[in-house]
Amino acid sequence: EIYRTVPLTSPMGFASRLAMADAMNAFGRVDEAISYLEELAATYTDDYAPLAAIGNYLRAEERFAEAVEAYDRAFERIPEVAYEHWSLLYYRGIALERSGQWDRAEADFLKALEFEPEQPFVLNYLGYSWVEQGKNLDEARTMIETAVKQRPGDGFIVDSLGWVLFRLGDIAGAVEWLEKAVELEPRNSVINDHLGDAYWAAERRHEAEFQWRRALALGPEPGEGPKIEAKLR
Repeated sequence: EIYRTVPLTSPMGFASRLAMADAMNAFGRVDEAISYLEELAATYTDDYAPLAAIGNYLRAEERFAEAVEAYDRAFERIPEVAYEHWSLLYYRGIALERSGQWDRAEADFLKALEFEPEQPFVLNYLGYSWVEQGKNLDEARTMIETAVKQRPGDGFIVDSLGWVLFRLGDIAGAVEWLEKAVELEPRNSVINDHLGDAYWAAERRHEAEFQWRRALALGPEPGEGPKIEAKLR
């Protein structure tokens, strides 16, 4: 209600309306916030911010295909993609990857890195995606190592380093880094599963079983549970 009192003619009028949508979203009124942002986008036809915000809300709700559509509409309003748009490229890349559009996602990540070559989150996301696909492993390792140097306390990035070492056959190195990752993010199913795989490859069978059972107990993503159960069998 306070945001509504700021006149649209004020220099802060537009920003106040974006903040109002953020407040709606924070209260779980996501669809209401999106509807309001659509009205804002229709009024400010040259500004991409309302559409980018819609994409961010939808991505957070894991409505990835819809998020891609919103981000695409936002980019249509950008005459020339520049440095200030690197984060928008990253966010759209995530939505594209999660909606199964890898080629477009990879292009967005690479474009973001042209503007921010050492951005740790972009380096990690692209590097980990390559590791999962089994390609560009040496380049992925270099990228992820760069990310770890910048964010050594981020369990997800540390996990990526352990996982690429595992894929490269450095089992001892993988165990070392994946143990650190589990210490940093003890309640993440994927990271515990990765450590279980590394323990198994190191012939530490009982520890592998413990980590896989823990990964199951932590609620794996859809489709991952049966894979972990198969490993236990």
